[in-house]
Amino acid sequence: MQPLLGIALKVLSALAFTLMSAGIKHVSAAYPTGEIVFFRSAFAIVPLLAWLAWRGDLVDAVRTSNLGGHLLRGLISSTGMFAGFLALAYLPLSDAVAIGYASPLMVVVLAALLLKEKVRAYRWTAVVVGFVGVLIMLMPHLEAGTIRGGLAGGPGLGALCALLGAFCSAGATIQVRRLIKTEKTGAIVLYFSLLTTLLGLATMVFGWRMPSPGDFALLVCVGILGGIGQILLTQSYRFADASLVAPFEYTTMVWAFLIGWFVFGQAPEKTVVIGALIVAAAGLFVLWREHKLGLARAKEIEASSQRPA
Repeated sequence: MQPLLGIALKVLSALAFTLMSAGIKHVSAAYPTGEIVFFRSAFAIVPLLAWLAWRGDLVDAVRTSNLGGHLLRGLISSTGMFAGFLALAYLPLSDAVAIGYASPLMVVVLAALLLKEKVRAYRWTAVVVGFVGVLIMLMPHLEAGTIRGGLAGGPGLGALCALLGAFCSAGATIQVRRLIKTEKTGAIVLYFSLLTTLLGLATMVFGWRMPSPGDFALLVCVGILGGIGQILLTQSYRFADASLVAPFEYTTMVWAFLIGWFVFGQAPEKTVVIGALIVAAAGLFVLWREHKLGLARAKEIEASSQRPA
């Protein structure tokens, strides 16, 4: 039953994050990106603090021995959040979500470059195939080698922002891998939320717009959904192995398609669907390969521990 619970929590987290993205898309044309980032981060802290207090981890979430590492992770993630929110403003919801699937492939590349992890031919092949899928997804938003709509806005800029958001997400994953060696999960999430809140608040000098009561309620819901999604995601890995749970991240595409179609009247381009399927297949192969390598390493460790001294 526990693995099934882990999968269910992962699927619910994907739904929470997709609903959050839909809310952001709904208000993105009316409010500055920095203001949306502030609401997304500030109100995500509310369910997070409640969850940490319920678990008795609130004190541990404040303690840290690597403040610089948290700041670096926060800056990378904040950049990705700004870019991702801009992508939602210019792209259909399903397109923005699909381009974000490039992130796990970028993690493989960054892990090899920065963490010096050994990546063999199988995973490199999957990464190359996946990036071909990314190029296919970008094709509808590119025109004769120039960005459609120019840098002032448009689908081309949205596609580049989505790609930057995926890259930052991969970079944040690498930094989190470094942080978990010494830091508690609660501290990693809390310091990220606090820093992103402050960065969003700092954009007030560039001009914010006072939300209407309805939009204010929606912005608060966006933040709370982000916090709930993070908690569900964290809990899902407590009940099932990462290799079992991670593939269900791709259920976001189902939610994004349904919400995009029924709420925004937007359907993804055929080339985006084809590219997303290629990227998802490559990502699933990477996850499967990492699972197999993990089992092999575990057997090696067990065998070495049984050898006579």
